Amino acid sequence: MNRILSFVLIWCLAFAALVPMLAQDTPPADQNAAPGYTPKYKTDPARSDSEFTALAYMRAVMRAQMLYNKKNGHYATSLSQLVHTQNFTQRMVNPDRGDYTVGFKSKKDNYILTMTPKNLDGQHRSFYTEDDGKIHADDTKAADAESQVIETHRW
Repeated sequence: MNRILSFVLIWCLAFAALVPMLAQDTPPADQNAAPGYTPKYKTDPARSDSEFTALAYMRAVMRAQMLYNKKNGHYATSLSQLVHTQNFTQRMVNPDRGDYTVGFKSKKDNYILTMTPKNLDGQHRSFYTEDDGKIHADDTKAADAESQVIETHRW
């Protein structure tokens, strides 16, 4: 009986010594991330599921524009021209994307795509990209070319 108690006591002491070391290895949580948001991949820049969806939409438009330009020698001048390019569907033409609204301006030699949240806060930043493949984010105002770059794509 004493051996069992001794073993349990030693095990408890070892575990108690291990807990602080484990806590030190845990990276601090992003203070701006929504409670309960789990990044979808290692370098996920989103702070919420809503941001993740908005960024995924931007990537889909960027990729469709790249493919459209490759095929036609110029960018699409409307979102409807991108339908059936890669995975861009008719439903994606709608500028109402849940918590975000799409802004799209394009000429044949460039384009600008914005995602503006309906409520700007720590979990709903605004996003901006153009034909250079960089996605910019801002949590205080509408994002633009001067905002922080959070992702770069080289198709």
